[in-house]
Amino acid sequence: MFPSETAIVDIEVSRFSFVKRRPDGTVDFVAPFPSMFSYGSVAGSLAPDGDPQDALIVGASPQRGDRVEYPIWGEVRFIDGGVDDHKWVVGPRAPRPWEWQSIAVFFRVYALAKRGLGCIRGANGPTVFSGVQQKPVNAG
Repeated sequence: MFPSETAIVDIEVSRFSFVKRRPDGTVDFVAPFPSMFSYGSVAGSLAPDGDPQDALIVGASPQRGDRVEYPIWGEVRFIDGGVDDHKWVVGPRAPRPWEWQSIAVFFRVYALAKRGLGCIRGANGPTVFSGVQQKPVNAG
């Protein structure tokens, strides 16, 4: 699932921002609610949707334009317009149980907003949040 233990993330969206940007910095859309997480793309990666791998940061609030490196703790399982668009969960520490729950709540609502945007943009496939998957912790 994860090619390494850490990810270098270029921050595109600051925590509490309403503006979702593309990796090149252009505005993708303005959300009806703020992002609960700083959000960006993993440097040097490519996801199934053709963009760099998405990542959200838990336990820190880097700002747009920052580059950070954190351990990978899990993944948000998300399909956008019929295409896998999973997001890695990274941060300076493992998310606490309530943070995993907040991620799930946020992405349930986010999926509804993205579905509406997909309808406007003529997306063909479904937009679905299917849960969070925590990365197994090494026992050794």
